[in-house]
Amino acid sequence: MSGPVLVLVGPPGSGKSTVGALLAERLGVGYRDTDADIVASAGKPVADVFVDEGEPHFRELEAAAVRTALAEHTGVLSLGGGAVLRDDTRELLAGRRVAFLEVGQHEAVKRVGLDAPRPLLIGNPRARWRELMEQRRPLYTEVARAVVATDGLTPDQVAAAVLDALELEKS
Repeated sequence: MSGPVLVLVGPPGSGKSTVGALLAERLGVGYRDTDADIVASAGKPVADVFVDEGEPHFRELEAAAVRTALAEHTGVLSLGGGAVLRDDTRELLAGRRVAFLEVGQHEAVKRVGLDAPRPLLIGNPRARWRELMEQRRPLYTEVARAVVATDGLTPDQVAAAVLDALELEKS
């Protein structure tokens, strides 16, 4: 199967971007983030797409970005936190090397500051984060070949755990 050597999924704060770049470096391949692709194509931050055009429009942009990246990119790929919500995206991930970077709420708050404005966390951010994780955790697990708990680990430790879990060789 062509496409990325490795795909990372997980919620905000799990370390997908940081760990993804480290993994790409260690594997000697390129790194790509579908959220960055969406920002480039929309010409504005993800949060602005949510506010200006709404979540359904954002999810369409996200699905297109995932399809394109899975078809074109041969390195390490990070998907946005909600990409796994779509059936077609989960089908495209079937049979691929996917790692779910799991993070607890306390650690996610420390890493990304859930008190900051985020479109899907309006109202009570911590309660919304828990609700989103209850909805998404089974989907992350469904697509993943490996689940790597990131709490209390450095990005280097998480990268090493992903490589070990998926039995990938460092370059």
